[in-house]
Amino acid sequence: MTTDHYLSAGAPGAGPAALPEGRMSAGASQLRGALLAPLSGVTDLHMRRIARRLGATATVSEMVAAEDFARGTEEARLRAEGEGVLPHVVQLAGCDPRWMAEGARLAEANGADVIDVNMGCPAKAVTGGQAGSALMRDLDHAERLLAAVREAVSVPVTVKMRLGWDDATRNAPDLARRAERLGYAAVTVHGRTRQQFYTGRADWAAIRAVRDAVAIPLVANGDIASLDDARACLRESGADAVMIGRAAVGRPWLVAAVAAGLAGQAFAEPDAAARAELAAEHYDGLIALYGARMGVRHARKHLAAYADHAGGLTAPERTRLLTTTDPGEAARLLRRAFEGSPAHAAPRAARSAQQAA
Repeated sequence: MTTDHYLSAGAPGAGPAALPEGRMSAGASQLRGALLAPLSGVTDLHMRRIARRLGATATVSEMVAAEDFARGTEEARLRAEGEGVLPHVVQLAGCDPRWMAEGARLAEANGADVIDVNMGCPAKAVTGGQAGSALMRDLDHAERLLAAVREAVSVPVTVKMRLGWDDATRNAPDLARRAERLGYAAVTVHGRTRQQFYTGRADWAAIRAVRDAVAIPLVANGDIASLDDARACLRESGADAVMIGRAAVGRPWLVAAVAAGLAGQAFAEPDAAARAELAAEHYDGLIALYGARMGVRHARKHLAAYADHAGGLTAPERTRLLTTTDPGEAARLLRRAFEGSPAHAAPRAARSAQQAA
């Protein structure tokens, strides 16, 4: 899917924004397919590059603290990096309209095609600062923040939220209506309240109240781990597209597989050797992005997920993979995970049998 089929551009009451060649063009009004969700500390530049190249409809950056980004901190800059990813979607978090607007302007100036506003993160470190899903406790303030971001940029803006703060205040439809009035291009809803964090199952049917409230594209998120899940979620929620997060960790090809399936297209799952190459590309990219010392630390959650999905390491080898500070040793163990996996052994056994015959 090209960027022409993602989102339309243009500020409220204005004509479509003129975007540089290669950036998202105006004119598309509907969003379809499967997107890689923003996951703090997870959806780094290289994971997004891989997922998008394989066929994800779009990918979203890690959550970027708007004030830190506007002040020029290195960590925020790296989180917002999008070189080689089109469309480049940057998710900003914060509770001060001034800093959110400044962060949005900087992101657009640095090449962002879409700005996404985080009003769904449940982490205490975020909600304790009155950002993320804490904004759903004060919709008037949330609206001021949404307006500041929309007025600051000419690229499309979107917002990601939860069903509400808790079961007593499921106000996602109201927040979505406010976003639509301000000219937001799409809304994403995770099918849990903030107080649920990630417990229980996402309530896809509850997202339908947002579908009934707004006409702009709606993306449903939460517990989507397969094409069957995606189809069920779309059916129950009435959403236009799905967003996949935790299930794609260690499997960045999953988003592309679901996007293809929803479009009625075939998708060739990468075999064990191809998965090993993708994992190595991801790991090497993190080392290049952050340097050896920090890159190894950032990579550990990915290494664990790749190894667990591959299944080719012994328990001691897995422990060593996650504790080594030697990039070379980590790379060797990562290859070993896939070389010893059942998926890799089956084709190898078949080739041996053919040769013997």
